Amino acid sequence: MSPQLLFGFLFLSLSISMVLIVPFIGLLYKINFKRARQKTLDAFGNRTPIFDKFHADKAGTPVGGGMLVIAVVSVLLLVAMMILDWLELPITYNYQSSNSEVGVLIFTFLSFGLIGLYDDIKKFFGFEKTGFFGLRMRTKFLIQLVVALVIAWWLYSGLAISILNVPFLGTIDLGWLYVPFATMVIVSFANAVNITDGLDGLAGGVTLICLLGLWIISYSILDVPLSIFICLFIGSLISFVYFNVFPARIFLGDVGALSFGAVLAVIGLLLGKPLALVIIGGIFVIEVSSSLIQLVSKKFWHRKALPVAPIHLYLQKIGWQEPKIVQRFWLVQVILALFAVWVTLL
Repeated sequence: MSPQLLFGFLFLSLSISMVLIVPFIGLLYKINFKRARQKTLDAFGNRTPIFDKFHADKAGTPVGGGMLVIAVVSVLLLVAMMILDWLELPITYNYQSSNSEVGVLIFTFLSFGLIGLYDDIKKFFGFEKTGFFGLRMRTKFLIQLVVALVIAWWLYSGLAISILNVPFLGTIDLGWLYVPFATMVIVSFANAVNITDGLDGLAGGVTLICLLGLWIISYSILDVPLSIFICLFIGSLISFVYFNVFPARIFLGDVGALSFGAVLAVIGLLLGKPLALVIIGGIFVIEVSSSLIQLVSKKFWHRKALPVAPIHLYLQKIGWQEPKIVQRFWLVQVILALFAVWVTLL
């Protein structure tokens, strides 16, 4: 497929999202789907007083921008594939069926989006206090594992993926062990993006940079459905980040953070390069690692390994301004993405 057509899909997604996002923000205000003035929980279900201290002024900002991105990208992907089929344009893909590839991407988007939406509804409509519609953190994590397992099995049995491409080492066939490996990757990235989503423009901007790197890789292996999906995702995400940078007019919400992280993992798995994804998504890896270190230290040694976690909150605590943290993280992410693309294409 020509790059001109791919850029066309990108700008189509960008244009539609730009038209819809302002009315969508108004709708979120109307239904009161916004950050409340209450104590917040992190991705592990723990109270985050440091976050509340630095972000109290953001109460009242609409949450749920991920819903619009998911809807626009999913619908446009189905329309794009139907148009290409109707025009009988050649579609190259790396697996048994382009429909299966499209299906697993949309299923990941929607399933993890629904898990995140449940979290948003519970937090922002006050159900957390009443006990209505509530699940324990362990139960929510179990649901993520089950959904990720379904996706991993789909990749293994439906698309016959069981190999990893390891830079400098070559190809490794995991066999059935691919299923638990893919499950771990999906759940890890879903929660990593969720943890990173704490500053205006941070998670959205880092995801955007990751996608640009993954787009280059997908285009190099001539996977048309995946390239189209990434282009549509980039276009819609640009419109979101435009309104999400400091001071944000809309937040991603768990509905976006969990789904974006899970779908990034699936893209890496479809490319056969999940280890390269660790480099491309290096900021997410750093953020979730800092939170895990803190969690393990408090659980087993009953003391904090770090003054505060994740790392972006620590930088705020020592005096860095929010825009400075986000911009520096973006630059680090650009370097990581360029390095990952270079290593992958060697």
